[in-house]
Amino acid sequence: MNFYANLRSLHFGDLVNIAFYLFLIFLAILFSHQIKLWWVIALFNLLVISFIFFVSRWDSMEIFSVKRFVREWYLIPFILLTFKEIYFFINLLNLPDYDWVLIKIDQIIFGEHPTYVLERISHPILTEILQIAYSTFYFLPIILAYDFYRRGDILTYRYIVATVVYGFYLSYIGYLLVPAIGPRFTLHDFSNLDVELPGLFLTKPLRWVINTGESIPPGVPNPEEFAQRDAFPSGHTQLTLVVMYLSAVLNSRTKYLLIPVGVLLIFSTVYLRYHYVIDLIAGFLFAVFTLATAPYLFNQCETKIGLRDGKN
Repeated sequence: MNFYANLRSLHFGDLVNIAFYLFLIFLAILFSHQIKLWWVIALFNLLVISFIFFVSRWDSMEIFSVKRFVREWYLIPFILLTFKEIYFFINLLNLPDYDWVLIKIDQIIFGEHPTYVLERISHPILTEILQIAYSTFYFLPIILAYDFYRRGDILTYRYIVATVVYGFYLSYIGYLLVPAIGPRFTLHDFSNLDVELPGLFLTKPLRWVINTGESIPPGVPNPEEFAQRDAFPSGHTQLTLVVMYLSAVLNSRTKYLLIPVGVLLIFSTVYLRYHYVIDLIAGFLFAVFTLATAPYLFNQCETKIGLRDGKN
């Protein structure tokens, strides 16, 4: 009875997390011959799953209580936690980079490298605007989700957050299958980026924050060895499209901010040399798949496991 009660307290977002952490445990066991401390990874992910079951029982708390806030919002920081774990997996498995394939595809499609083309229109003001837009990436889904959370429309809030988490984890599978570091390392001199593509006031510190988030220590002579392999697909494109679409379909007032910023953000991914254009194409396809499958999965999970009425 206790187990069934725990199961009923889970939402689609919880199940997406649990499924993905079980997938990571499976990978650790499958490649235990390569990963010496595979059992540490497995134990860590089991603890994370236990945490999810634990906080899921806080479902009936007052909407603005601390417990309720943790229960509903824990999924957002877990996106970053899992992002880092994927980084360690790629390094531990010593997976090869596929940038050369992505570069070749871009060249076949466009005849020359798109980042070289966009370099011709570069300007410090444009770079500043686009770097700021690029840096808003993790805030866009939070802005959209909070719009419904503050209204007490918890069912819509959960759908938004779960869809975003689901989309992120799909992109992480892409990182595992096609590790790549992006054109700022392969087609350009990463150490010379601030000289070749300067901004005004915020560009440099924002780049530092992004580089730190991608595990690149400042001033190292070989930054490409530390960089997160997260170019394909473009998660920035995929999840920004998801957020833009949901903001329009759900008629959130935040769409007037999210859509124009999202357009700038997607353009910035190539202009700022984070991505190849084929990454954006893949990101678009991943976004379509996310939006096509998330509603069905959400409805199935909420109907069969839960009792949701939007007020709980």
